Amino acid sequence: MFPILILVLSISGLISFRLYSTVDFNGLDTTPPSHDLWDALVKDFVKEGHVDYQRLHKNNEQLNIYLNRLSSHEPTNSWSREEQLAYWINAYNAFTLKIILDHYPVKSIKDIGPKVQIPLVNSTWDISFIHIGNKTLSLNDIEHRILRKEFNEPRIHFAIVCASKSCPTLRSEAYNAKNIDNQLNQQAISFINNKTRNHINANHIEISQIFNWFKGDFTKNGSLIDFLNKYSTTKINPDATISYLDYDWSIND
Repeated sequence: MFPILILVLSISGLISFRLYSTVDFNGLDTTPPSHDLWDALVKDFVKEGHVDYQRLHKNNEQLNIYLNRLSSHEPTNSWSREEQLAYWINAYNAFTLKIILDHYPVKSIKDIGPKVQIPLVNSTWDISFIHIGNKTLSLNDIEHRILRKEFNEPRIHFAIVCASKSCPTLRSEAYNAKNIDNQLNQQAISFINNKTRNHINANHIEISQIFNWFKGDFTKNGSLIDFLNKYSTTKINPDATISYLDYDWSIND
């Protein structure tokens, strides 16, 4: 991308020239990338959250081009919060597909990596294979050190997908800065009211382990039931009993 020459009038009235560029000194584009390739890909290969890995494994050129685009467009502070959030959610989901395809066929994402896995130490999600700018990241880096730490947005847990049947459904469109708040609301409503993920009644709820693992993210401004009632179509009583469902790590094909 060519640098842009901008004419600037100084306070003294003198004319000066400054050279601005959307490319940094490392050759990385600092503008938010288009997510059109990811949008087209998930529309083609994802139906109601189910991924056609077999067909995608044979037709992965578009995914690789998109991943290269992400790698060369590292987010900066000049991007809006919405641009950064959409970027990192799309990146998490796209690189999750990548690691599945690199080891396909697999029955579960947990089959990738060491046979004995310790969370946040040597699990599948700790494999550093994601190249963003000059950094090498893992899926855990994106989830815990970027999305959870930087954005204080509990709805991300309904948007990032770990390629498993008990995960939220992978959205058949890219997240984008313009619509991301509405998209996250839709994901929250869809996941919480999905009877294969949660069983909700007024006096007793059986809910996803996601609400157990990340309870602190959902209870910063009230109880867990308070959070669920924002999106649940069934009103939950404040003193309802809570239990957690087993998590199905089978691949979401």
